[in-house]
Parts: sequence; C-alpha cells; structure tokens
Amino acid sequence: MLNWLKENAAQARSKLTAEASKFKNRAFMEAVVNGCALVAAADGSIDSSEKQKMAGFIERADELKHFDMRQIIDVFQKAAADFEFDHGIGKASALKTISKIKGNDEQARLLVRVVCAIGAADGDFDPQEKAMVAEIARELGLNPADFDL
Repeated sequence: MLNWLKENAAQARSKLTAEASKFKNRAFMEAVVNGCALVAAADGSIDSSEKQKMAGFIERADELKHFDMRQIIDVFQKAAADFEFDHGIGKASALKTISKIKGNDEQARLLVRVVCAIGAADGDFDPQEKAMVAEIARELGLNPADFDL
C-alpha cells in the first residue's frame, strides 16, 4: 500500500510539473507562433514550407513539447486571420504578443533564431522577411546586427 502511494504521488508530481511548465511557457509558444506568422506574411503570403518549419520546431523544442499541436495551430490560425482581415492589425497584434517575452533574453534570442529559420524555409530569406525579423529583434530589445540583419 505504501509503495502504491509513493508511486502515484511521484506520477502526480510529474504531471503537475508538466502542466505548470505548459502555462509558464505559453507566452513563449504564442510569441514563436506569432513571430512565424509575421515573417511568413512579410512577403505577402504564408507558404506551406514556412508552416511546416514552424510545426517541426515546436514539436522538437523542449520548452514547447507539452503543448498539443492543436493549440499551436489555433494560435497560428488566429494570427493568420488577423493578417487576412488587415495587415496592420495582424502586425500590431503579433508584435504585442511577441513583446510579452521581452526581458527574457534566452527566449528572445531563441525566438529571433527561429523566425530567421522560418524566413529562410522557402529557400529565399528576402529583404521584407529580414526587415520583419529585424523589427521583431528591436521589439524584444535585441540588436538586429547580432543576427546578421
């Protein structure tokens, strides 16, 4: 009986830690997804290779592995819908979401590296995409030159 209690307590603690981690990193997940949407929309269209690159990163990222892909797709679809409604509104909304991780240098730098990879996903990291990544870096208080932008 005592062993069963210890075993179940350990499982409950592990599950609680995973759930707490999910909420702690939700702002990062939303920032990454919105950053991806910003860069993808910078050239006028959101390419399927950019979506696949974002999904691949999120599936492999330790900070985000606790999130269900459905949640991630929902966040991306909302960001994309904002851009479809009005580009300016989509951009403002995405930058506001991204700014929530400002001050966390590690997450901010990782986000900029991810959106650089998203921009290059279609084989052409064009000037509009680079300009958008530079704007994201500035929004996060980072120097775009640190990322060769």
